Amino acid sequence: MTFKSIFACILVCIIIACSSKKQSSGDQEKLKQIGRKYVALGLTIGQYDPDFVDAYYGPDSLRPAAVKDTSNFPKDSLIVQVSRLKEQIAELAAATANDTIRSRAGWLGSQLTAFERRIRIFSGESASFDTESKELFDAVAPIYNEKHFQDLIAKLDGILPGKGPLPDRFQKMASRFLLPKDKIDTVFQVAIAEARKRTLQHYTLPPGENFKLEYVTDKPWSGYNWYKGNYQSLIQINISQPIFIQRAIDLACHEGYPGHHVFNALLEKNIYHDKGSQEISLYPLFSPQSLIAEGSANYGISIAFPGDSQEQYCKQVLMPLAGIDTTGAHLYFESLKISSALNYARNEVARGLVNKSMADKEALRWLTDYCLLTEKGATDYLRFIKKYRSYVINYNYGQDLVKNYIEKSSGQDSDKRWKAFEKLLSNPMKASDLLADDKK
Repeated sequence: MTFKSIFACILVCIIIACSSKKQSSGDQEKLKQIGRKYVALGLTIGQYDPDFVDAYYGPDSLRPAAVKDTSNFPKDSLIVQVSRLKEQIAELAAATANDTIRSRAGWLGSQLTAFERRIRIFSGESASFDTESKELFDAVAPIYNEKHFQDLIAKLDGILPGKGPLPDRFQKMASRFLLPKDKIDTVFQVAIAEARKRTLQHYTLPPGENFKLEYVTDKPWSGYNWYKGNYQSLIQINISQPIFIQRAIDLACHEGYPGHHVFNALLEKNIYHDKGSQEISLYPLFSPQSLIAEGSANYGISIAFPGDSQEQYCKQVLMPLAGIDTTGAHLYFESLKISSALNYARNEVARGLVNKSMADKEALRWLTDYCLLTEKGATDYLRFIKKYRSYVINYNYGQDLVKNYIEKSSGQDSDKRWKAFEKLLSNPMKASDLLADDKK
């Protein structure tokens, strides 16, 4: 090859590289503009649907002008805007050679699919439970018949002492581990501090991250994290519901460390501030983002308190603090392990209610007989399902998807799990991403 030929080849390569870089830069700008439109559209929907926006910490410049009359919901106009944005995203994803842009576009497309489904639900239009969960959360949970839960109940029945209906016997045992009202704050403060300490042993969180803890009443949920941006959270605990000793750790991890608070803080730092992706500043509650959020928050309990360490911490620290006798605690925690599989019964109740194949009376029976909730707990959870519908799959199926995803690559190695979990918490992902990785 002559010198001229070599020079010509180098020149061509430089031209191609420059062209590719220019195209990538152009695609980045297109995606940035789409992200801004996505945020503005989500905030607009949130002016009508008060449950739509769970958190927003982006610039005020993207907030739409206040709507004076929110009673006239512009369903058709909003759906058209969603469709146009999805078309732009699809065109960008098809044309770009940048895998990162394509991945972000795919995530945005799924989020916008959820926008449309929620718009339709809010306007009174319903679909089947599975269609709804697929479009809202990018997932369809497995279906279990009543025999499945009866078999689990029989297994639990074999280890619980006494006679009579199993739910009554379970509640009788559980009542011994109920947090006294005057000890709730003390126990929760200690539990959250321990969960935070364990998380900080593995993660470097943004400077100044913090939370405020409040106690509320008359809510359909047991706990809630309201992320405020700038690495701050408001964690609310519903004290109208009975709170059992293990729930202090469950909620400390789920709402705080390494759950919702850490998840939101890492996304804000790594994706919003460090990478400049404005779309992540909006957290739409009814979207694929919530399956990752709830699934990781539930799985985070076993990350921070693996094996029997939750039981041991409760017996050694929290129960004495609450003035609870530890006698029979091991049997209680063994029962909780079995009863955790019963959580999928909540999906079947929600499926029945959304599909109009189950009446309230039957739903309450399932919630007490199979979910082993108290009468008050069952009534509150029925309220939760009627408000949040297919959202329930995010807690159990979401947890299982996250668990399988993390443990496939990390096995039983605790340090590897923490690292894989941090990666999950630090990147926008959806259920189909977890399932795709599981099939590799």
